[in-house]
Amino acid sequence: MEKTKNNTAWKILSVILAIALITVSTLYIVHLNGEKTLALPAVSDTSLSLWNDDAAAKTELLEYVKAVTTEGSADFIPVEARIAVFDLDGTLACETDPCYFDHCIYYYRVMEDPNYKNQASEFEKEVAAEVKQFMDTGVSAENSMEHHGKGVASAFEGMSPEEFIDYVAEYAKTPSPGYENLTRAEAFYQPMVEVVDLLEDNGFTVYIVSGTDRYIVRGLIEASSFDLPSNQIIGSDESVVADDQEDADGLGVKFDDDDKLIMGGDFLIKNLDMNKVSVIQQEIGKQPVLSFGNSGTDSSMCEYTINNNKYPAKAFMLCCDDTERENGNPEKAEKMAKSCEENGWTAISMKNDWKTIYGDNVTKK
Repeated sequence: MEKTKNNTAWKILSVILAIALITVSTLYIVHLNGEKTLALPAVSDTSLSLWNDDAAAKTELLEYVKAVTTEGSADFIPVEARIAVFDLDGTLACETDPCYFDHCIYYYRVMEDPNYKNQASEFEKEVAAEVKQFMDTGVSAENSMEHHGKGVASAFEGMSPEEFIDYVAEYAKTPSPGYENLTRAEAFYQPMVEVVDLLEDNGFTVYIVSGTDRYIVRGLIEASSFDLPSNQIIGSDESVVADDQEDADGLGVKFDDDDKLIMGGDFLIKNLDMNKVSVIQQEIGKQPVLSFGNSGTDSSMCEYTINNNKYPAKAFMLCCDDTERENGNPEKAEKMAKSCEENGWTAISMKNDWKTIYGDNVTKK
């Protein structure tokens, strides 16, 4: 009798182990060389639930992800080549409230921060005036991008990278001026967060490739619920030096045990247009298979992604056509939709494709 009980117990345990093994096996196939690929794509009828069911872009993206992650498919892409690049402003997060996040924080730093505004240089104030002009009129001053990059590098010079990131994260907690129930750190497009989650669940490595300063993006991400490692954040750059380096070139300076890193104050590069392509090659070293942007400054990244790619590749562009739930610009949206038709990109309509933008409790003022 005891032997029968033991046999029964072993049979039950064997069944449990078999089920567990099958469950694990359906999730992953682990090859002998240690590479890991997803056996069954995490694509279902509930994927991208914040998108309208009749959104063509939704259907296209889901079909693409399923095709490139299914082993045996003619379109299969190995995990190590599943690279997706996203612009930030206007693609993942609010772009104009009343203008770019990095412009808003710069203006605050130079003109409003009680701990810094009295130390701001004349150049920094001149750049702040250009930012204010853009906020009020939407018209950029000549060479404003370069001026702003230099202004940011100057205004945050001497901070450690950690102090800079913390400063940005604290500012990001402030309310978004154009919305109710929304902070700047919360102003991420929820349907696009779903896209990132979908891709990560299916073995894609996601990078932000932004025109915003790299450390400002890191600070914004740190303050938000959007989770992305700092080494997958690429942006405009400024110098980082040792605290006792002064004006010496780094080639002749040794970092020692009592040194610390600080922001060096020199603007290096504005990460827009062709610069996005260059930095993808330099920092990622692989051609993306998916690109997401929203403006002409992302077009080079899109073209690099979809042309001469040995894997199936797609580029998606957001059209800012929603004026009820977002600070839309129908003229700009129409222009982008036309560019998508001309260049083989897929247009995403914020107005027609999404059930929500920031969440149902958020309203535009």
